[in-house]
Amino acid sequence: MPMRIRSRLGAAALGLALVFGAGAPAGAAEKLKLALSTWVGYGPLFIARDQGFFAKEGLEVDLVMMEDVKTRMPALAAGRVDAAVTTIDTVLGFSTTERPLTYLFAIDDSRGGDGIVARREITSVAGLKGRTVAYTEGSVSQFFLSVLLKDAGLTLADIDSRNMTAGDAGAAFVAGRVDAAVTWEPWLSRGKATPHGAVLADSASRPGLITDVMVTTVPTLEARRPALQALYRAWTAAVDWQKTHEAEADRIMAKGVGGWLEDPAVFAETRAGIAFYDADMNRRFMDPANPDGILATITMAKSLGEAAGLFRAAAEPARMIATGVVD
Repeated sequence: MPMRIRSRLGAAALGLALVFGAGAPAGAAEKLKLALSTWVGYGPLFIARDQGFFAKEGLEVDLVMMEDVKTRMPALAAGRVDAAVTTIDTVLGFSTTERPLTYLFAIDDSRGGDGIVARREITSVAGLKGRTVAYTEGSVSQFFLSVLLKDAGLTLADIDSRNMTAGDAGAAFVAGRVDAAVTWEPWLSRGKATPHGAVLADSASRPGLITDVMVTTVPTLEARRPALQALYRAWTAAVDWQKTHEAEADRIMAKGVGGWLEDPAVFAETRAGIAFYDADMNRRFMDPANPDGILATITMAKSLGEAAGLFRAAAEPARMIATGVVD
């Protein structure tokens, strides 16, 4: 695990402090390339860019849209980008002994934005046994479903799985072609609005389970720690700014994220189902000693992923959590 930076400052360290501290000169900007996808939780990255929080930290950040995680994470491992955002469970499937990945800080948490819609006669997760359930295999939807099934004494083998994207799963449920679907907004609301549908479970009951994180490779963290610390400070500054400028923030984030979220009203509606991680939330969540923090989610994801044959994690969960970034 990377060691925490100590306070001994020689001339070189002092130079880094000047580059990455507040008010760093524009000509000294450190360049970072971040890979992300179209998701409401990543919106504050565009606030940090457009409101100058990156620049204040001495950073020039290139936000690159890579929708497919199977493109985004290999690009990170190969060094084509410096960091990427994705869910905790996804990281485990791409971390290898040769290219180990490390969790830097938390981005957002699903607080009702993800869930399961099911036929009204299905009143518990246990009632999914033998039913057709649509979800995206190998995704956070499968992870969420697997956790809930485990709590109910079931596994994926107990249901009739249908592999679909989250949007297609929601649409299939609305059309009555499956008994249940693991999806997210707006399909949760659309499923609930049908005569046959209801929300069986959503992520509000399991905070910390579906959490997006900023991740990088261990070598990149070791080589560019000051820049990644600056990235974290810019992120938390953007989240704080969003709290006091909601309407303007939604306009900035909707324009930056784009795609199906380009309408600020749609962005605001979708944002209601997630929580952005500020500094206090990160300190609690990223603390390995917190029994409800990131370590618990990594450990659970590792166990379920390996049992399902999706991956075999290359490192112990506790060793994947970066130190010296969130303080």
